Amino acid sequence: MNRIVLGVEYDGSAYAGWQWQQGKRTVQGELEQALSKIACVPINVLCAGRTDAGVHALEQVVHFDSPVQRDLRGWLMGGNSHLPDDIRITWAQPAVADFHARYSAIARAYSYVILNRPTKSALLRNQATWCYLPLDERSMHRAAQHLLGEHDFSSFRAQSCQSVSPNRLMYFIDVYRDGEKVVIDLCANAFLHHMVRNIAGVLIEIGSGKQPEEWTAELLAARDRTQAAMTAPPHGLHLAAVYYPDRYGIAKHPLFDKLPADAKRFD
Repeated sequence: MNRIVLGVEYDGSAYAGWQWQQGKRTVQGELEQALSKIACVPINVLCAGRTDAGVHALEQVVHFDSPVQRDLRGWLMGGNSHLPDDIRITWAQPAVADFHARYSAIARAYSYVILNRPTKSALLRNQATWCYLPLDERSMHRAAQHLLGEHDFSSFRAQSCQSVSPNRLMYFIDVYRDGEKVVIDLCANAFLHHMVRNIAGVLIEIGSGKQPEEWTAELLAARDRTQAAMTAPPHGLHLAAVYYPDRYGIAKHPLFDKLPADAKRFD
């Protein structure tokens, strides 16, 4: 078997999420069909982090095992020739040693994009969440700092979340304005189901003045999802990058320059 690693970007608007589902169009399903045509045998892929319906990826990382030899250009260019326009393989490389797209990852980074202006956008309607109320991004950033470190994120997980533990380690969370957009960049060792969207919902409430900055700390302490804000829409959410130890040879996204030194101890 030959293990190959791919970087994949996609617009999740037309899909029922990453994971294969009977009778539904998914990113995994499209990617496996395309790669299977190149291999002439069934190919199954495993990803770094499953995304929900409507969620996008700037760089999803996947691996697969192939019983046949193909050069890397074949997987890259050939795979793309069989993919729809809203999914693209951006790079391909052989896996090193025991690499696993999910279990080898140290951290994952997401960006949540909010279009903050009085009117909706025709061009960004599927790429950003619209908020017409003026947002104070500095207040949102200060409020978000309560989430740094290891916490029980029960107040920020979906009620249907199947994770055994609600504890996660948040490495950084930054909120800033980019023109008409307010962007939330988050990085943690892993995320619970709907965790980023629930955090975004809380920060939007704070940024619009409906709640004080201390609300994030109060919600953490409460460990009660029913006390938090509504889940923010999926189309503002983007899986930005995945961080792996250096020995695997996966290029580091600039977002990971913000990682604290202790997060890189496994390198």
